[in-house]
Amino acid sequence: QVHVVESGGGLVQAGGSLRLSCAASGSIFSTNAMGWYRQAPGKQRELVAEITRGGSTNYAGSVKGRFTISRGNARNTVSLEMNSLKPEDTAVYYCNVLVAVGINEFDYWGQGTQVTVSS
Repeated sequence: QVHVVESGGGLVQAGGSLRLSCAASGSIFSTNAMGWYRQAPGKQRELVAEITRGGSTNYAGSVKGRFTISRGNARNTVSLEMNSLKPEDTAVYYCNVLVAVGINEFDYWGQGTQVTVSS
């Protein structure tokens, strides 16, 4: 069993910053990647940023240069530093963890944390 917990969402004015944190616990030998997705009302869930086991990162074009994903010092933790926030960044942000089990890979999701950016 794997548990994924996010924290750090909230309300911020446009131009402000927020930091999201995610911690995965449970039966995890290794993670192939950890990432952040978001879903705005009426829209599909989309990738925001991800970081692989090797440290490679990938960002959505809309957040490049403003958001930074990084692995925490504790095992199986990841953070998302969000700067220069815009109203269109408003969404529920979900942490995703790809857990490696042998040659297989399993997806785990957190419950989501709301980020609201006011104009």
